[in-house]
Amino acid sequence: MRRNSRARLSLSLLLVAGALGLGATPAAAADVHSAAPTTAAIPSASAYALDAAVERTLGADTAGTYLDSRTGKLVVTVTTDRAEEQARATGATVRRVARSAAQLDAAMRTLEAEAKITGTSWGIDPRTNQVAVEADSSVSARDMARLEAVAKRLGGAVSISRVPGVFDREVLGGGAIYGGGSRCSAAFNVTKGGARYFVTAGHCTNISANWSATSGGPVIGVREGTSFPTNDYGIVRYTDGSSPAGTVDLYNGSTQDITSAANAVVGQAIRKSGSTTKVTSGTVTAVNVTVNYSDGPVYGMVRTTACSAGGDSGGAHFAGTVALGIHSGSSGCSGTSGSAIHQPVVEALSAYGVSVY
Repeated sequence: MRRNSRARLSLSLLLVAGALGLGATPAAAADVHSAAPTTAAIPSASAYALDAAVERTLGADTAGTYLDSRTGKLVVTVTTDRAEEQARATGATVRRVARSAAQLDAAMRTLEAEAKITGTSWGIDPRTNQVAVEADSSVSARDMARLEAVAKRLGGAVSISRVPGVFDREVLGGGAIYGGGSRCSAAFNVTKGGARYFVTAGHCTNISANWSATSGGPVIGVREGTSFPTNDYGIVRYTDGSSPAGTVDLYNGSTQDITSAANAVVGQAIRKSGSTTKVTSGTVTAVNVTVNYSDGPVYGMVRTTACSAGGDSGGAHFAGTVALGIHSGSSGCSGTSGSAIHQPVVEALSAYGVSVY
């Protein structure tokens, strides 16, 4: 499901800022060029909370937030005087932008209706105040011309770039968790009512009800839910009596403890752990992303620059102790720059009523 950028709650940004200990001194507006990623930072707990509060409170009066690459501070984009006043009262860095969330959502609806081409993805990049479209190498010249014609009608609201490789949900036969003759990766161990589960990609749990830790080995867990396409998450309940730790494998003999979950912020640093490419790093470049896979679209995803490959599907996207996403797919990796897409884990946890631990 898409994140609802228009949801409005009565929660005050000012109260959130006070509870988080954020300063009340107005900050200068960020220059648009500061959005260009140089070195990515990991948001503080207060930044994740403020990001969520901004969306709930400002609704359509914000076009999103991002992490400033130079200062590491959360930047709140606004389109009205009222929203600017509310955001500045929290001490947040504020930038006035031309296009509202409603305008960017409308642009994505037009792309959905007129340019749903296999091999494309699009999502909101609040740093540029645009819908950022990527087209992989499978998109023909004819389809590219069609995409460009739609984008031209939408004016400066849409940017288009080509990416190498082909967008694909990443599954291989053969590894970390096995089911139906394919290998995927587990994302995060989760719990509900004392029972233990793991979440992974829905296109993986669509394949098989039973999952093993080794190829042809005994079943360790049974599928209890799956959602793909539209979403890309699934859940498997451990049935082997084990109580695995709530950590992520760093493939160097150590693990990363996971204690909370949040939605990723554009501009932040992330790491991806999967059974093929192990641990790779990248930066979040867009949210509310639509990916048009060959077997159907998924919505509300997050685009990153982390490298990934087949078999990484279902793996963990995280930052420090914070769970961010379930690896879905990519168009491959060129050098150290990739296009790993993740399903926001918060949505999956909510859907199944489970929590990380």
